Amino acid sequence: MGSLAAADEPLPPLRYPPARRDGGIVDDYHGVLVPDPYRWMEELESEEVKEFVGAQAGVADAVLATCDHRGRLRGQLTALLDHPRYRAPFKRAGAYFYFHNPGLLPHAALYVQHGLGGEPSVLLDPSELSDDATVSLSMIGVSDDGEHLAYGTSASGSDWVTIRAMRVRDRRRLPDTLSWVKFSRIAWTRDGKGFFYSRFPAPKDDGGAPESGIRTDVNLNHEVYYHFLGTDQSDDVMCWRDPEHPKYIYAPEVTEDGKYVLLSVSESSEPVNKLYYCDLSALSAMKGTHEMLPFVKLVDEFEAFYGVVANDDTHFTILTNKDAPRYKLSRVDVDDPESWTDVLPQDDKAVLESACAVHGDKLLVNYLSDVKYVLQMRSLVTGELLHDIPIDIGSVNGITGRRADSEVFIEFSSFLTPGIVYRCDLSSGTPEMNIYREITVPGFDRTDFEAKQVFYQSKDGTKIPMFVVSRKSIVLDGSHPALLFGYGGFGMSMTPQFSAARVVLMRNLGFVTCIANIRGGGEYGEGWHKAGSLANKQNCFDDFIAAGEFLVSAGYTSPSRLCIEGGSNGGLLVAACINQRPGLFGCALAHVGVMDMLRFHKFTIGRAWTCDFGCSEKEEEFHWLIKYSPLHNVRRPWEKRAAGDHQRLRRQYPPTMLLTADHDDRVVPSHTLKFLATMQHVLCTSVEQSPQTNPIVARIDRKSGHGCGRSTQKIIDEAADRYAFAAKMMGVSWIG
Repeated sequence: MGSLAAADEPLPPLRYPPARRDGGIVDDYHGVLVPDPYRWMEELESEEVKEFVGAQAGVADAVLATCDHRGRLRGQLTALLDHPRYRAPFKRAGAYFYFHNPGLLPHAALYVQHGLGGEPSVLLDPSELSDDATVSLSMIGVSDDGEHLAYGTSASGSDWVTIRAMRVRDRRRLPDTLSWVKFSRIAWTRDGKGFFYSRFPAPKDDGGAPESGIRTDVNLNHEVYYHFLGTDQSDDVMCWRDPEHPKYIYAPEVTEDGKYVLLSVSESSEPVNKLYYCDLSALSAMKGTHEMLPFVKLVDEFEAFYGVVANDDTHFTILTNKDAPRYKLSRVDVDDPESWTDVLPQDDKAVLESACAVHGDKLLVNYLSDVKYVLQMRSLVTGELLHDIPIDIGSVNGITGRRADSEVFIEFSSFLTPGIVYRCDLSSGTPEMNIYREITVPGFDRTDFEAKQVFYQSKDGTKIPMFVVSRKSIVLDGSHPALLFGYGGFGMSMTPQFSAARVVLMRNLGFVTCIANIRGGGEYGEGWHKAGSLANKQNCFDDFIAAGEFLVSAGYTSPSRLCIEGGSNGGLLVAACINQRPGLFGCALAHVGVMDMLRFHKFTIGRAWTCDFGCSEKEEEFHWLIKYSPLHNVRRPWEKRAAGDHQRLRRQYPPTMLLTADHDDRVVPSHTLKFLATMQHVLCTSVEQSPQTNPIVARIDRKSGHGCGRSTQKIIDEAADRYAFAAKMMGVSWIG
């Protein structure tokens, strides 16, 4: 088939629903008066908010009805996702556990097989936990003897989790039910009698389960409990709490030898933590008492990150960024807490992403070098290099292995590799990497595409890496639509991953797809992260804008065909960039963004983000935030032409779709609703014959959260909607 012309169906007249503006709400920030006319939108359960959301859904539906590629996109996405997908297995007592989706099931199921050659069977299928597939599996823990599974479920994408238990051999569900769990792990003790987990106290106004509606109150007073299998939650042993530090978050973990429980203590999303440990022989005496476990505070300052990799009795090997922004491995005898020594010093350039102790005294270490992964086998004792393990350019998404086993599984993918699970046999002298499972996508031919890495200069001259993926041998004449994705926060690295949606965009709509590794991420260690946080946050926006300018100047695309996209902190990124350079972009897709930088810390876990953003309650930090806060910087482009804006789009914002979900209790929906109302008011409804004719719409998903736990169908539907919108707005034709 040849090329099909883009449909000419016009947009409907855009009549944005009126939103009440309350002029009486004005906050005084250190002498600066800041109005907040849509404060009422923070009451998400109010009838007024529900009415506003319903009216906005009508506007979005009317616009989407004109997007003729929507059905074709849904069809192509469904066809490409209809293939078997596997995650790396992990081993417990001779049994292998792994996640697998044979195609279009709402969620991947947990399988178990006895021995590598055993017949696999479904242990737990989350798709059967609810009629509408809105209950998902958010965490699991299998006891060391392989006898029991504890699993956490989440409803409608919420961060709140309910933990239950089952017996593996006969799939018998046990009566254990643990509520008000959040930001937790399941950490079994080696005897299989129970596990540690973390939870918040049940609210005093508890009217039922947390999933009954969205709760936006601040999460305080995290606690660690031990649950004995087969008992009621009310009998759980409280192991640790600290009322003097209500903001602390605790992550318990049991060492592989079963001797110690570790407690990582954090206060924010910053890669720093305190590290406590406790000899587990103390636990048996705790049942029925009200005493907390006698944790020893190995590290009791928020000075660096400490993650235990392995222990040999009292000698702990730890991954840390203490005096090492690109991370290193250190060792300490906890009986002599001053005895720190470096086992594997910081590399000159590469970031030590992870280290996994396997097969006795070996270490599988994973470096990130110029956003490309490097795997090595090293000695756990000395840190010396034993073997390089060759892998293609791509991402190591998981490593599963234990010191008791002679095998390790490595999960790999890239832009053009849907997924490979390698089995690495360590029993011989040289590690043998063999493909254990390879994911193939019918209808996808990787030889039609190419992925490359480019480097471009940001505003201050800093070199920024970016991946560019496209059809092979495209002509750089500026004609191609382009999708530019970014994040730039919390030290998170954006590495090569396979995306069915990206394939459809490239194959059927001719897109060039790009990921900019801007500052604020962890691609080059803590220095790169800090260069895009706090007082340096503007660097993120400058880097992303420079990526767009590079794509235009290099001939990949033009401003009218450049779509930018990001989620969460990346939603903030997109929103800030359309405020600062509206004329550079042809479309904007901002998912679940942090839009109100003056009040984000007042909801759920938002307080943990002040390490990256700052906090408006501090005067200096308020002045950083007010300069770029998306909610507070919507301006009419036609009143002040920004330097460098291009004529065709100079006078208005690009077509914009803001995406959120009614059960997002990470970045609460009021961020998006307030920003949406502000954009519509400033640019459209308050202006007669406004030059802003590009639509500003919101897609508000029902019974969904921040992004985790969505069903396959929800993923397909959302991708079809947002990319059909982008294609329509940028006049992109379908390639049959």
